[in-house]
Amino acid sequence: MTDAPPPPDTPLVRALAVVTVGALVVSGIGPYDGPTWWMEVAPVLVGLPLLVRTRRTFPLTTLAYVLLTVHAVILVVGGHYTYARVPLGDWARDAFGLARNPYDRLGHVAQGFVPAIVAREVLLRTSPLRRGGWLFTLVTALCLAISAVYELLEWATAVIAGGGAVEFLGTQGDVWDAQADMACAWVGATAALVLLGRVHDRQLRALGVP
Repeated sequence: MTDAPPPPDTPLVRALAVVTVGALVVSGIGPYDGPTWWMEVAPVLVGLPLLVRTRRTFPLTTLAYVLLTVHAVILVVGGHYTYARVPLGDWARDAFGLARNPYDRLGHVAQGFVPAIVAREVLLRTSPLRRGGWLFTLVTALCLAISAVYELLEWATAVIAGGGAVEFLGTQGDVWDAQADMACAWVGATAALVLLGRVHDRQLRALGVP
């Protein structure tokens, strides 16, 4: 991975867009549950056009684009199989003697990990905030807020759809599933800031962000 962020419409940006669209299309072929697929891939359906629209006026760093693509793939795979039935998660459950398919936990770690880098970038480029404790705190708090909103949406879906929302909820019998999901998002956000902060800073400096 290069430290220099891509200008708009580079082969890398186009390739990442193709990967995202391709994964989305493939995941929509014979999904386990159609309504669940639409709900799970909704962030990709909203986010991809937004990124295309802003690629010239507000191009992101290479790191952000790559992470967003990885997150999109995680979402569409979960949408195709439903999170409780992803084969990779079944393998991990059996190989490590786990009580449940852990793929949804991976999804919630990504729900904190990827937005943390994007939020950090947007705040550093558009607000007076500088690197330090306040930025770290606000970014992790924002990621927790995003996770909490998602859990509220799951709750609202369960209330409206009743038993039809079982696949979307993916609790796998865990009464503490919502709390565990939010904890995963917090761990993901913290890990992203700690592990990728320096790489992100180098790419931001190439964009002229001090």
